[in-house]
Formats: sequence, structure tokens, C-alpha cells
Amino acid sequence: MIKTILFDVDGVLLSEEHYFDASALTVWEMLISGNYLALAPEKFKTDYSEAETKEIREMLFENDKVLKFMKSRGLNANWDMIYLTFCHQLIHLLSQIKDMEFEKINKWCQAPINRETLFEIGGLLSHYPVVTDFNLFVEDFSGSLVMKQELLGYLNVLALEKLGVETSIFKKGELWSICEHISQEWYVGDENVLASTGRPSVQTGKKGFLANEATLAPREEIDELFQFLTTTGFEIGIGTGRPALETIQPFQHLEWLKYFEVDRIVTADEVLVAEQELPEWKSLSKPHPYTYIMGLKGKGTPVKECIEMALPIENGETVLIVGDSLADLLAARQMGCRFAAVLTGLSGKDARSEFEQHKADYILDSVLDLKGIL
Repeated sequence: MIKTILFDVDGVLLSEEHYFDASALTVWEMLISGNYLALAPEKFKTDYSEAETKEIREMLFENDKVLKFMKSRGLNANWDMIYLTFCHQLIHLLSQIKDMEFEKINKWCQAPINRETLFEIGGLLSHYPVVTDFNLFVEDFSGSLVMKQELLGYLNVLALEKLGVETSIFKKGELWSICEHISQEWYVGDENVLASTGRPSVQTGKKGFLANEATLAPREEIDELFQFLTTTGFEIGIGTGRPALETIQPFQHLEWLKYFEVDRIVTADEVLVAEQELPEWKSLSKPHPYTYIMGLKGKGTPVKECIEMALPIENGETVLIVGDSLADLLAARQMGCRFAAVLTGLSGKDARSEFEQHKADYILDSVLDLKGIL
């Protein structure tokens, strides 16, 4: 009998479309802006129209084919997706000048890439007729069976293959943090970026998407679902890859916060704190079950206790995780919990076959259908 329900947010309660828009604009900025590689600084601006944003996203992510591929490999965090897309393109750009500039490329690949390195690379690229090619991503990564965080490490394999350079720099580090910060500039805007990241904007002038959240079912009906669950005696919590600001603020605006104990709203902020506390674990983001384990036990639980919790958990059948991605399903499987797949994520109803293949306990057209299975 189900007693506790833990919800993902993006693709379940709130639309993740703006996250993918911000992801595309981040990669675009890093490629063309004078602040980074500067391939076409005259084309960069901070106020792209909806139509322009759509065009950039369709080009960079191959009409979302790239995003769906990464999701199918269990990668769930937008920051990881941005990093993977940009680094892959960086390797492709460098491959076009490797015969002329191998010594410099080899030097750059022996130390973590920071903003100064990007300036240097951009300056060199400006002397050559290099071109981007976003159609190569799925082709290049389909040559391996790597999953989840291993995709980031596969960039080192591609660097050897395409550049002839042995390196281990392509992992979470300073360049990953640059990607994260730029994406937060786009998503939360100038007004909130300092509160979100602890750092001011590098590029000001971005309004952000935070005030324009879209629910995946009528707000009042989701409100009624939460009311039903709490009054019926279910314990509910949140396990999301969103940062705290981007979770708490929309929930407050939508008047959903009153249904949750703040102690059971676990976000990317808690995951980052845990990764800093125990760096040997490297990545604790989904599909690692840490987010949901802390959502189940409460944020007052020590990080080490959550990580060392025996899996599958006791009475796992009493916990239901509601998510839209393979990463959520894999986390639920490790915990021994039940899983309800919601078909309102990136792939929509096309995701049904994948969830059937992985034997999700329930497959729902909408989060509102949750009431029916309970």
C-alpha cells in the first residue's frame, strides 16, 4: 500500500520547455558571444524573440533529437546536457585545425578549460574558416553504449579520436561551472542570478523565464490533487533537478507550497552541497537515488546517512516516485520503489514504449491520473 509519494517537477508538474530554451541559448552564447569563443559576436544579443529562440533550439538540438538522445541515455540535468553539447562542438571545431595547431590544442587539453582558455581558443579559431555542425552529436555518441554521467567522460574518448590528444579534462569542473552560470543567467534573469548562483551576471540584460512558468495541467486541478493527497493521509515530497529558487518561487506563486513540508522539497542545491561534502561520490544527481532518498528521509538527514542507506530500502513498495524520465525510473528501481511514468515530458506520449520496455509500474497521460491509481 502506497504511503509516500515523491514528485519530480519538470515534465510532471511544470513544463521544462523554457529550460530547454535556456539550454540552447547558453550553448549559442558560448559559441558566438565575445565573452567566450566569439565565433560570431555580431549575432549575439540578450533579448531573442520567441521565434528566434525556437530557431536556435531547433538548430542546436536537431529539433530536440539531441535532447531526447541524452534523456534516453539516463542524463537528466540540463547543466550536464549543456556541457555535453558545448564540449562536443568545441572538439569538432578544434578538429578542423588540428593539423595546423596540434601543439596548442594539446596544451589546452592538458589542463582544465576556463574562461581565459576559451578566449585563447576563440582567438585562434578566428584565423580559420571553421564551421559548427550540430548534426554530428547523435552520430558520434551512438558509437558507444555509455550511459548517464559516463557520457561526459566519453568526451575524452572523442578528443582522442578526433584530435589525437590523450586527455581527462572533460569532466565536471570549471568549464561545467561556466555552463551552469550562463544557463542560470538565461533562466532566472538579472534580478535573480546572484541569489541563484552567488555570483553576478557576466552578461547582463537577460530578463529570464522564471516569471513565465507553465503548468502541465490546469493549476487548480493540480491544487485539488495535492489537497486530496494530503487530506487522505499520503505523505508527499519533491525530488527535482531544479535549483531551490526555481522550485520554491513558482510553487509559492502557484499556491502549492502549503501542501509540502519544506524539509521534503529536495532540489539541485541539496545535491550540490552533498557533492561538495563528499567529492569522492562525484555525481549524486539523478539517476543516482540521492535526491529521492533525501526527499523520503527529510533534509535534516546527514548526507552520509542518505548515501550509505541500504538499497533497496525497507518497505519500498509503500513509496511511489512520479517522474517523466528514464533517470527517475532508474532511481526508483535502485530504491526498490514503485514508479509512475507521466507522459508530459520532452518526448510526450512517444515515451510510452520506453517506459513499457523498462516495466514502469504505472504509465499516466497526466499527473492528474495519479488519483485513479491510488
